[in-house]
Amino acid sequence: MPSSTDKERILVVDDSTSTLEVLQRNLTAEGYQTFTAQGVEDAINILKTTRIDLVITDLKMPKVSGIDLIRHVRENFKTTEVIMITGYPSIEGAIEAVKTGAEEFLSKPFTDEELLSAVQRSLTKMNQRKSLQASSGRATATNYGIIGESPAMQQVFKAIDKAASTSATVLITGESGTGKELVARAIHYQSSSASAPFVPVNCGGIPDSLLESELFGHVKGAFTGAIESRAGFFHTADGGTIFLDEISETSMPMQVKLLRVLQDGEVCMVGSSRPRKVKIRILAATNKQLLHLVEKDIFRKDLFYRLNVITIAIPPLREREDDILLLIHYLAGKFAEEAGKPAPKLSEKALQVLRNYYWPGNVRELENVMQRLVVMTDDDLIDVPDLPSLMRFSALRTTGFERSLEEVEAEYIRNVLASVDNNKTRAAEILKIDRKTLRDKLKKINNTFPEHSESG
Repeated sequence: MPSSTDKERILVVDDSTSTLEVLQRNLTAEGYQTFTAQGVEDAINILKTTRIDLVITDLKMPKVSGIDLIRHVRENFKTTEVIMITGYPSIEGAIEAVKTGAEEFLSKPFTDEELLSAVQRSLTKMNQRKSLQASSGRATATNYGIIGESPAMQQVFKAIDKAASTSATVLITGESGTGKELVARAIHYQSSSASAPFVPVNCGGIPDSLLESELFGHVKGAFTGAIESRAGFFHTADGGTIFLDEISETSMPMQVKLLRVLQDGEVCMVGSSRPRKVKIRILAATNKQLLHLVEKDIFRKDLFYRLNVITIAIPPLREREDDILLLIHYLAGKFAEEAGKPAPKLSEKALQVLRNYYWPGNVRELENVMQRLVVMTDDDLIDVPDLPSLMRFSALRTTGFERSLEEVEAEYIRNVLASVDNNKTRAAEILKIDRKTLRDKLKKINNTFPEHSESG
């Protein structure tokens, strides 16, 4: 039976209301998420908007038959399984259903045990097919260049569609490494301004003393070293989109200037008193809770509400387990092509370890891991011993309830550092602490557990 946090989705199609009610009740009682349709047209509409793992369909229905629905599923959904049920059993009907693509064929009346056994067999085949696709080099589906078929990412794709159809300001939230810039690019290139500039700016990577000049430009002589006038990022993005990443890192004075752009559509170059009108779509991103910063008086409330017109929250990788195998396959193929070698396969055990790993660095960490595996592994098959040591240790250790809280914290901090290639700034962001606190913790860890010291 599927877990409560990852229910398989089953669509039951039958023109009999009583049959739908019975099947839905039985399947729901087993923990499956069940949808119903009284005809093929309704079923196709559900399939368009909802990820379905298994379709159970009647054979004979008005207007369009179950055989046509099977053919539609097979030609449009690669991993969805199908079970055919009918009250008019015949050898010819069974053969046609199987040839068209049904995994199972049940004749009415059937027992609950027969139904559930057929469902379990079909879903097992589905999971095996997904694993095989992830390790055998088949094509991976993408949306806007973003890999993802999980329900959580389907919500993100819907939000991108809606945001792209408007000119409203969008706030993109999510942990480091989740792909906030990819979402921003998707919004821009699906919008009516796709041919105009897209200008990304990392607000956290530019010193505050230079950020104003970089964003708004400066006139000659505005400050020491300003030997000529230079346009800023807002001028460059005029007519298009500017993406302000790490917006939470801007100072309060800078936030006032950004608010003016949002309110009046005007920018004023450093050293000039004459504002200039610009027509710009502003997308902003943060890995922090801006509302918490507002409550602490380190982020302006009026700017927060100006940015928070449309919000798109990107889920962390650990909350989209369905996508991990897809990402592994895609990245293995990508890096193998770059290295001029065949895409490696991964053992079932290695896939299981990767899927169960916490991924504190999200997709960026998975990308780093896959690149190292492809480059450094000589064999055609990647197995558990080839994985990074922190993953092997996490996969093989016992529950460890005999360990102290200090030991557990030390291990987790080192795992986070390893996941981001020892980038302490990024690690501090993931741990939700500042660099000084991280530095103090590492010093204490290295003094307490010197035999495991790796990150000074």
